[in-house]
Amino acid sequence: MKIIGIADTTFARFDMAKSAIEELSAIGTGFRIVRYTVPGIKDLPVACKKLFVEKNADIVLALGMPGGKPIDKQCAHEASQGLIAVQLEVLKHIIEVFVHVDEAEDDRKLAWLADRRTREHAKNAYLLLFKPEELTKNAGKGLRQGFEDEGEIALR
Repeated sequence: MKIIGIADTTFARFDMAKSAIEELSAIGTGFRIVRYTVPGIKDLPVACKKLFVEKNADIVLALGMPGGKPIDKQCAHEASQGLIAVQLEVLKHIIEVFVHVDEAEDDRKLAWLADRRTREHAKNAYLLLFKPEELTKNAGKGLRQGFEDEGEIALR
């Protein structure tokens, strides 16, 4: 049985892991979900590594909600670099799902965005594990998680 890890933070203003778990549970079976919650976004790389090493995760969703200040953006960038390093070290995917608080004009829209982006990336994690050919079919389609898709362009 495959293991999908979910690393999330107490700093986030929305329970993104709940959305991921709901979405994954609705998609299918053949996997078990293991959740590990840490205080902040810079703790996510270690959380992901622990999910891979200690819980034998096959893929991990790293969920975070950086603030809108310059220091928050810097911390998100540093966390992203850490997540990339862990992926390269363990040779397994971490799907980074960050929703910056300044991506939405109000709390309602922010919650909507966090829910939608998380659910769409949960599907991506499932597809990477069980149906990677589905992702290949969508290559170059300009798909976006959260907001509307950009769409593909053609060379003419």
